[in-house]
Amino acid sequence: MHWLRNALAHVAPKQRPAVIAMLKTIFAQESAEAAHAQWRQVADALRERFPKLAEMMDASREDVLAYMGFPREHWPQIASTNPIERVNGEVKRRADVVGIFPNERAIIRLVGALMLEQTDEWAVTRRYMSLESLEPMSNDPIISLPAVAA
Repeated sequence: MHWLRNALAHVAPKQRPAVIAMLKTIFAQESAEAAHAQWRQVADALRERFPKLAEMMDASREDVLAYMGFPREHWPQIASTNPIERVNGEVKRRADVVGIFPNERAIIRLVGALMLEQTDEWAVTRRYMSLESLEPMSNDPIISLPAVAA
């Protein structure tokens, strides 16, 4: 996890094993509420010895724990940044092949085509992200979907 690596940059190497153990307790929680509470507890425990780390934690909590707003069975797939890194790598690979783009629209066409390919791949191979699997969330008032006029 990139966030964890960045967080450990604020800790001396000898203290890293203890800090890693504390940080991992956040991600071992069974619910988003428990993870947020554990995050605050860990940040407060680290605040005196590692003020920069605690400040980083305060600023990044919502972003890092955003995946917990989805159903628990989706967490392993969406907690990682690997899918976006793969897409970024593919954009870079194909852009390197082209070399120089004649205009901005050509870049948008290439990236758009890659996004369409990615969407097709996810629709076929990643059933956990299907609309049907997200349906129970449609009753959530925070994520309510707009009504469609018949």
